[in-house]
Amino acid sequence: MAPLALLLEYDGSRYRGSQWQATDLTIQGELEKAIHKLTGEKIRIKMASRTDAGVHARGQVVAFETASRLEPGVIVKGLNHYLPVDIAVRAACRAKEGFDPRRQALSRSYSYRILSADAPSPLRRGQSHRVSGVLDTGVMNKACRGLVGEQDLSSFASGMAGEKKNPVRRIYEAAVEREGDVVVFRITAASFLPHQVRNTVGALLRLGLGRMTLDEFKGIIRARKFGLAGPAVAACGLCLDEVSYAGGVLEWEKERNEDIQC
Repeated sequence: MAPLALLLEYDGSRYRGSQWQATDLTIQGELEKAIHKLTGEKIRIKMASRTDAGVHARGQVVAFETASRLEPGVIVKGLNHYLPVDIAVRAACRAKEGFDPRRQALSRSYSYRILSADAPSPLRRGQSHRVSGVLDTGVMNKACRGLVGEQDLSSFASGMAGEKKNPVRRIYEAAVEREGDVVVFRITAASFLPHQVRNTVGALLRLGLGRMTLDEFKGIIRARKFGLAGPAVAACGLCLDEVSYAGGVLEWEKERNEDIQC
């Protein structure tokens, strides 16, 4: 049976993360309930990347096996009918037999939005983390260049002390850019350590605000000590933007509605 793949977008503000939990509201739990309402099937989905409580996504990839004969475009429309307003299926397609969205992913791209302003912004509160003061994006980008490549990034992980998990990660891209009064940190890697992105942003903010030198940032990388970077910033500014696969693995079919954009 060929699995069905979904391209998922969600606002994670009111969820306890992406993965199913018995007693808490999760993205997986809501999606599985919608699938059951649409197809009558009780299934467990697989996700490309785990997102923590409060983290958002615009490019999460999900896969599951279904006996439903509904066309992918019809499934998109049907699931969006049953899903809450803060979760949406952007597209769907049939994947090859044995497709695993996590194991077959080549890379994952995240962004973190930092509002650099003295006054709060109620409209952007749930989508960005606010700091007072002017951020030096030049020195922040110099630090980002030191993250690119394959190396032990233990200092940027938390909750791993004593674990045997390999702390070496390959970062393909890391950079910050200014968009008006918002500074956006973007990072792409094959995979990430627990809280790696949020801890990285925490260290970059100290650097950008002049509370740490570039040499001290480089020293954090070299130290390879769990939890040394940070402190971890709030989850609200973090978003999973894209999960990449080899060419031809997924060919998305949109809902049959000309107004839908992918």
